[in-house]
Amino acid sequence: MSKAPRELTFWLAEPEKRLLRAIALRLPRRVTSDMLTALGIAGAVATGAAFALSSVSAWWLFAVTPFLAVNWFGDSLDGTLARVRQHERPRYGYYLDHIVDAFATATIGTGIGLSPYIELEVALLLVVGYLGLSINVYLETAVMGVFRLAYGRIGPTEARLLLGLGAMVLGAALLAGAPTAPVTAAANIVGLALATAMLGLLGWRCAGNLRKLAALEPPPRLEASSAG
Repeated sequence: MSKAPRELTFWLAEPEKRLLRAIALRLPRRVTSDMLTALGIAGAVATGAAFALSSVSAWWLFAVTPFLAVNWFGDSLDGTLARVRQHERPRYGYYLDHIVDAFATATIGTGIGLSPYIELEVALLLVVGYLGLSINVYLETAVMGVFRLAYGRIGPTEARLLLGLGAMVLGAALLAGAPTAPVTAAANIVGLALATAMLGLLGWRCAGNLRKLAALEPPPRLEASSAG
């Protein structure tokens, strides 16, 4: 699984790859990949908490972006550091990435659902859609032999940027005195549209994979009837 070719097609893939490699080369030896994984988890927990605490003050929405940056730093740099130091964690890293991604998504999604601006049901739909796409990436890797860390030009980095930007826009609107009801309605409409798009993309991708796999299957051989 870990030897599957990686396709990084999202917009920021190349500059992100260069930046992460430059940082990894300069990190002290005492910093390990597991430490960075733990940092990514902490960033996800802090992001979810910031969304939940926005029910106390809209200022917490401005903490979402730096916490997401911490999540990105730890989650993206752990694998780069392992590759730079040539002690990549094949099975261990593959399993850990999968578990951490699911945990981070569920934690952030729950925090969004606990905020006063998006209904919990909409947030859970977003979690289901994102997790479904994430799991499908790993299934495609195992079955198709290619690790595609994106759907088209949108990858996890762009998703974090869009989420951080949305939180800042929402916070600015509320602090500027925008009425809560229209802001909440708009946030729910956008969230529902995103969830619908992700679930639709998941269904389309899975159907396409099934067609490809069916075409690769050899036709069943009919048993020749014995001469009577």
